[in-house]
Amino acid sequence: MTDTTIRRYTSERETEEDQTEEAESLVCPECGGSLLSDSERGETVCEDCGLVVEEDEIDPGPEWRAFDSKEKDQKSRVGAPTTNMMHDKGLSTNIGWQDKDAYGNSLSSRQREKMQRLRTWNERFRTRDSKERNLKQALGEIDRMASALGLPENVRETASVIYRRALDEDLLPGRSIEGVSTASLYAAARQAGTPRSLDEIANVSRVGKDEIARTYRYVVRELSLEIQPADPESYVPRFASDLDLSEEVERRARQLLQNAKEEGVHSGKSPVGLAAAAVYAASLLTNEKVTQSEVSEVASISEVTIRNRYHELLEAEDSVHP
Repeated sequence: MTDTTIRRYTSERETEEDQTEEAESLVCPECGGSLLSDSERGETVCEDCGLVVEEDEIDPGPEWRAFDSKEKDQKSRVGAPTTNMMHDKGLSTNIGWQDKDAYGNSLSSRQREKMQRLRTWNERFRTRDSKERNLKQALGEIDRMASALGLPENVRETASVIYRRALDEDLLPGRSIEGVSTASLYAAARQAGTPRSLDEIANVSRVGKDEIARTYRYVVRELSLEIQPADPESYVPRFASDLDLSEEVERRARQLLQNAKEEGVHSGKSPVGLAAAAVYAASLLTNEKVTQSEVSEVASISEVTIRNRYHELLEAEDSVHP
């Protein structure tokens, strides 16, 4: 027999022995009956003859009881799940700002000073090098801008992942932290199907519109991100909601945009402008009139753009339904 055959034979024998031991451990060694685990007493007993097979077992469960989900969450000792939205993924310790002990009593002045020193050192240890400080600042910017734009948590998470990739690929030299973080958020919003216009992004960012656009193109190209062109229909619900318009207006606006796509009117046009014009036209067609200035303010585009796209949409509508 060769060495390979011997090793294979030995491995098969060990596997069979393990399976046999596992099968024997599930039945009573005296009568062959089924075993029952008693977690309260820490024992494993036979259901048929009552033989105690194991005792003083370790209980892996919690040592406390909970009578509802809220109480269970309060008593749970595990922390929050890991997240890319924090520079250390939420794995480090965070010292609370309240100057109170575990019983809710206020700390003395000496203890408060001690806790303040501990917080200071804790922050220093959490950001050990320039890369972590960079990441902490950028993720804070992403969270601030996403909150201002009303973007959901999944977009913030995606933006954080994109920024981490840009940092790992060494794309930041020569570009500002704010610029790359804003471009990451813009790309994440478009990937998630909840796009925001460049003007809206620029309004909450600390960098200009031109730098955002330039950095966005660079990040998308270097990271090979697959981002589809923004669909005008994805802007319609938000515009209609901000203008307090009915679902009928929203539905009519979607229909106008679909007709425009059939006629090829949307090609080369700003999706924000088309969406704003569709909402304006739909409001007139359903007798829920809003002014061009109101739509312009909500969509952050000029009234001239709304008027031009408005006529184009109506012409496309007449072509499809003469």
